Amino acid sequence: MAMIITAASNSTALIDLPWSVPLEEWPADRLINLPHGLSRHVVRFVQVGGTIYACKELGHWAAEREYQLLRGLARLDVPSVEVVGVVTDRAAPGREPLEAVVITRHLQFALPYRVLSSRTVRHDTLPRTLDALAALLVRLHMAGFFWGDCSLSNALFRRDAGGFVAYMVDAETGELHDQLTEGQRLYDVDLARTNIMGELMDLEAGGLLGSGLDPFEIGETIVYRYLLLWAELTEPELVDPNERFRIDERVRRLNRLGFDVGEMAIAAGPDGRRWKIQPTVVDPGHHQRRLLRLTGLDAEENQARRLLGDLDRYRAETGQQDEPDDIVAHRWLAEVFEPVLQAIPRELRSRLQQGEIFHEFLEHRWFLSERAGRDVGADRAIRSYVADVLAHKPDEGAILASLAEPDGEDAHAR
Repeated sequence: MAMIITAASNSTALIDLPWSVPLEEWPADRLINLPHGLSRHVVRFVQVGGTIYACKELGHWAAEREYQLLRGLARLDVPSVEVVGVVTDRAAPGREPLEAVVITRHLQFALPYRVLSSRTVRHDTLPRTLDALAALLVRLHMAGFFWGDCSLSNALFRRDAGGFVAYMVDAETGELHDQLTEGQRLYDVDLARTNIMGELMDLEAGGLLGSGLDPFEIGETIVYRYLLLWAELTEPELVDPNERFRIDERVRRLNRLGFDVGEMAIAAGPDGRRWKIQPTVVDPGHHQRRLLRLTGLDAEENQARRLLGDLDRYRAETGQQDEPDDIVAHRWLAEVFEPVLQAIPRELRSRLQQGEIFHEFLEHRWFLSERAGRDVGADRAIRSYVADVLAHKPDEGAILASLAEPDGEDAHAR
């Protein structure tokens, strides 16, 4: 039987990889070392043509299913790893048939939770990590996706203006429906709670969980965070006709969470005196899309919100309130954003995403100005940020390499 490579994009360079050999036996010169994570499957990382790919070995049916699910999630614009292809009907001469392989593209600047839990990251990262995971689960459920194995290990985390955004890396147990029932959603949340408790108990046993942190209490918080966000996005609200401003407030709250509102249904409430408003939430990424449209910059949601806030500040300070948005954005890029990035030494630019660097620069400028009692200006702030902050930050790419095991396994493509 001939080997079959099904690719979602033009990835002809992958054909030359040793697919007739089990992943466990791939030569070391083909592999890229990335952090080790618990996995039911053999996972290897390779670099082809300047791009890093994750290759996961699993059964034929499961591989085909995960490939199709990840493609479906990409069409729904849900944060997940980008699937590149699936390799089936692998075999070596004189040997038993080999399992299939799912290939995904490595997610740059993304970290496994165990790296975030190491001593190189601040102690307060866990609540922000859980916020990101809860937001991911809500987005998946709104898209009709039942995960079935939500956990810290099955996600990767990117920094996002002081917080994190979570990406799903394992769709093997998932199911894609037109719409999930409440029972399906709550069962998925309960599975997440159980998985997270187990993972945190493992961290505790290894001495990596801070003192005073209770795995069981923290596991319960994922349920609380999920239910709060789900209610804000989906539940109806009763409004007095004399308080119409509350409708606009609801829309603005949803926008701050990064969601657009497709339509707002308004009907008479059950008491006949108040209105019942029901938002239809569509297209997460409200600030991302606006920033991309105005500037061409691709950033995470919170980063985009912070950059747009600085753009609004620039517009007000320069008296350009009546100028078109795209003209002001072009000037802001040339006069504010790009000079900051250009002032970063080349060897430090790859430590964080551009949006995260600019966010941290704004934070540092505010801190210096607050301490001085006046605005210290961009030049002084950027020099201080580079010398006192960025130069001392761990290179997250180097962290990944230093934590890697010789076999190069990771949670990235479980």
